[in-house]
Amino acid sequence: MTIPEIQTQNYIGCDTSKKMLDIYDPLTRRLTRVGNDKVEIAGFVQGLVPGVSFVVFEATGSCDRLLRIALGEAGISYARVNPVKVRRFAQAKGRLAKTDRLDARILSQFGASFDPPADQPIDLERERLSALARRRDQLVDMRAKEKKHLPEVFDDMISADVEDNVASLTARIEALEAEILRSIQSTPSFCAQNKRLCSAPGIGKVTALTLMALMPELGKTTPKAIAALAGLAPMNNDSGKRTGKRSIKGGRSRVRKALYMAALSAIKASARFKTFYQAIAIRSGSKKLAIVATARKLLTILNAMEKTKHDFA
Repeated sequence: MTIPEIQTQNYIGCDTSKKMLDIYDPLTRRLTRVGNDKVEIAGFVQGLVPGVSFVVFEATGSCDRLLRIALGEAGISYARVNPVKVRRFAQAKGRLAKTDRLDARILSQFGASFDPPADQPIDLERERLSALARRRDQLVDMRAKEKKHLPEVFDDMISADVEDNVASLTARIEALEAEILRSIQSTPSFCAQNKRLCSAPGIGKVTALTLMALMPELGKTTPKAIAALAGLAPMNNDSGKRTGKRSIKGGRSRVRKALYMAALSAIKASARFKTFYQAIAIRSGSKKLAIVATARKLLTILNAMEKTKHDFA
């Protein structure tokens, strides 16, 4: 009787850059380099085994976009991991030198040591929505900076130039918002999610868009995990007999900012959230802390709504 060979997860480290991918395969102990383009990535992915190969790379911007698309289409699991954690792991192992090939080897070892959860395959429609939302935010920030210049301007020509630029940015923002609306209305899942999110107190179209574009995990993870992703989970700061003040840190700043403003609106619009806010404010003596707690509660409710696919009740 032949005993079937047991295949274990093979954590392949991949260091990504704009032009190249450095890859380390622990099974063959080979370091290879391929171009960061569709053809060469397709050749690399073709040699991987679904259910066995697991590619680990750092979350460092958009350099890994083609790789994520190819892995998702081939059914290969992958994880985008925090670069800071990987660097600290390397330092803990005494690896102080840093090269692309060494990084690929470290990423493979990191995967084998920590068994990171696989990321969801890239959703091209949601990725485009995210890109549109980010560009809208950039233009809104640019317009706000231009408006700040007006009180300082004393020359009519400069004033007219600033006003023209503000008007131009406004027109571009409106065009982006129209495209965002078309994207949401043409995708049934987006349309349903947008309607569901906007049913909650304090959630307007901008906050709903921000959550849809930048928080794809909404409804797919635990309340604690979703709060940590948004940077709304209080972190302990204790040592020995000292009990430090807990504070929020990290997470996705744009999502946190949107939820903070939504919490302010929810406190005004809903007796339920107003009562919760007042109780926390009285107990803690801090209105800001109470607003953050309200934002976290709002996010927890939104997460449950997305999980059950029910409107706010």
